[in-house]
Amino acid sequence: MVARTEYLIIGAGPAGLQLAALLERGGQDYAVLERGSGPGTFFTRFPRHRQLISINKVHTGYDDPELRMRMDWNSLLSDDPDLLFTRYSERYFPQADDLVRYLADFAAATGVRVNYNTDVARISKNGDGFVALDHNGQSWRCERLIVATGVSQLYVAPIPGIEHAERYDTFDTDPKSFTGQRVLIIGKGNSAFETADALVEKAAVIHVAGPHSIRMAWQSHFVGHLRAVNNNFLDTYQLKSQNTVLDGTIEGIERMQDGRYRVMFRYARTVEKLRELHYDRVIACTGFRFDASVFDDGCRPALVIKDRFPEQTPAYESVNVPGLYFAGTLTQQRDFKKSTSGFIHGFRYGVRALYRILTTRYHGESWPAATVEPTQDAISDAIIARVNVSSALWQQFSVLGDVVTVDGDTALYQDEVPIAYVADGGFGPARHRFVVNLGVRRGPRQRGPVRHLRLAARGERCRERP
Repeated sequence: MVARTEYLIIGAGPAGLQLAALLERGGQDYAVLERGSGPGTFFTRFPRHRQLISINKVHTGYDDPELRMRMDWNSLLSDDPDLLFTRYSERYFPQADDLVRYLADFAAATGVRVNYNTDVARISKNGDGFVALDHNGQSWRCERLIVATGVSQLYVAPIPGIEHAERYDTFDTDPKSFTGQRVLIIGKGNSAFETADALVEKAAVIHVAGPHSIRMAWQSHFVGHLRAVNNNFLDTYQLKSQNTVLDGTIEGIERMQDGRYRVMFRYARTVEKLRELHYDRVIACTGFRFDASVFDDGCRPALVIKDRFPEQTPAYESVNVPGLYFAGTLTQQRDFKKSTSGFIHGFRYGVRALYRILTTRYHGESWPAATVEPTQDAISDAIIARVNVSSALWQQFSVLGDVVTVDGDTALYQDEVPIAYVADGGFGPARHRFVVNLGVRRGPRQRGPVRHLRLAARGERCRERP
């Protein structure tokens, strides 16, 4: 049996649902395939200790729904003003199960067409389109394929003996099983410290190890670095309570006959020889990666960043497979550890930009635009009005921008455009074009995440204005 559609979306997580809702509203021909029995399968398992690091600020003091979205990191975009995650939890750091409930209700309310329990086994190229074969033996043919599966596979660090370690995605999270034990946690991200925090009350000794120093989100302004909600473990380390953070490389893991582990460790910034350390348990919490195993060689996307992400053009399209697009956390390849495309509050706007790119490329539509009087005062007023309330520019700083195109007696204002897409010629030539975006100023004297306005005109370098 063969099913045919113009757009085929793989994955019904937040990004897949967001794109499907936009295609549904636009009357496009599409289908969504989801391996799980409901939306958001990833969040039914992760994070393992069930507390999200995406903030959920219910009480903001604002009535403007656009301003409120700046502090709502979990809601998707829809025409229904009541379809918001803030109605599902009052917790500032909510539980993952609440997000799963929200996604299920979002799917039902928007009427998106999702085929659940449909696990894609193979993807191949067929002429100008693609064929996806699922585990039920059905083939799905499409003109354009959008992968929104997220980083669904554990990233395994290239450490000799790493196969002997327990894995973040499968280890027993019950702290009682670690009672009185010496534990090594490999990794220095949120999954590692989330795990360490959970084991503090039962484990005798916990070491968290990795080759690089810890990066705190409040310093780097990248929300994927270590968040304060997960750093209680640092308190036990700094106050000398038997726990330790180790900077250095693990050069070998060996499982001994008594079931314990011998770990060879080399400290960073020292000439000290290899140290032999012993543990009862070793857990690998080294992050996730994109799973490209389902693609045939003829349409396998190029990978970057230690093969963790598919490489993409400014239009979120594979650099080597035309017609293959990506949505959601996979698009963080474009702004890796610099902005917010790896998280719902960032990629929901990136997905909307992708939808607009698709409809302008393949359906003869124009990017939504407002006409502005072509005067300095009128254009300045339009820019200030948008910057003061826009959630997209606020969250997707340095990624999305508003575009003002002036041509003779006409000025068009187009919002939430990927900056790189404009620079790549996505809007074609123009006599005068300005791109307005927000950024985060970083420097030794900068004490907080202050947004600042940046303007670029006709390909010139950005000029900062306070």
